[in-house]
Amino acid sequence: MTDPARLRIVHITEDFPIKQLESSHWKEAIPVPITRYWTGHDAPAERHAEARLLWSDTAIYVRYQAVQTEPLVVSRTPDLARKTMNLWDRDVCELFIAPDSEKPRRYFEFEIGPTGEWIDLIVDLTGTEVVKDWDYLSGMQGATAVENDSVILAMKIEWSSFGKRPEVGDIWLGNLYRCVGSDPNRGYLAWQPTLTAEQNFHVPEKFGEFEFV
Repeated sequence: MTDPARLRIVHITEDFPIKQLESSHWKEAIPVPITRYWTGHDAPAERHAEARLLWSDTAIYVRYQAVQTEPLVVSRTPDLARKTMNLWDRDVCELFIAPDSEKPRRYFEFEIGPTGEWIDLIVDLTGTEVVKDWDYLSGMQGATAVENDSVILAMKIEWSSFGKRPEVGDIWLGNLYRCVGSDPNRGYLAWQPTLTAEQNFHVPEKFGEFEFV
C-alpha cells in the first residue's frame, strides 16, 4: 500500500534544461496530487494541482501543473533578476525541504509564481525565535507557462545549494504547496495539510517524506 505521507522521487541519469516543461523526463516522475487545503478539507477541482519531482546527480527538479480558471493574482511588473518579497501573497507554488531528517525544523523554502518571479531562503525554527536567512542564494532556475485553463511552474535547484546531495534510498522531509486566488476566498493547498487553526505552512511536524529512488 502506498504511504500517502511519502512521495518517491525518481532518479534520472542526465540533466535537462528546466525550460523544457514538456520534456519526456517528466513522464518518468510519479504524480503527486495537491488537492486539499491546509485544513485537510478537499479543495474544489478548479484549484487542484499536481507536482512531479525528479533528481539527478546534480540537482532536484520540481514541476507543478495547476488548474487555473480564476483570474491570476500576479505582479504587473515582475522583476526576475532578484527575489520577490511577499511573493507568497500572490499566486505561487512552494517547496519546503529539510535535507536532515533529524533536524526537520531547519529547512529550505523555494517559491515560484506564474510570472517566473521567485524567492528562496533558509528557515530555522530550532530555537526560541524564527530565524530566516534572506541572504541565501540557491541559484535556483525557474520556468513557467500560462495556458488556457492551467499554469505550469518548474524549478531546478542544484545540490550544492543544500550543502549535500542524497543517495538512493535516502529520505528527506518536506511539503508542497499552492496558493491561489484573492481574499476573501484565497486558497492555501498543501500536499500534507498542516491542520493549524490559522493558515500556516511553517509546520515541519507535518512534513511528509521525500524518498529518493
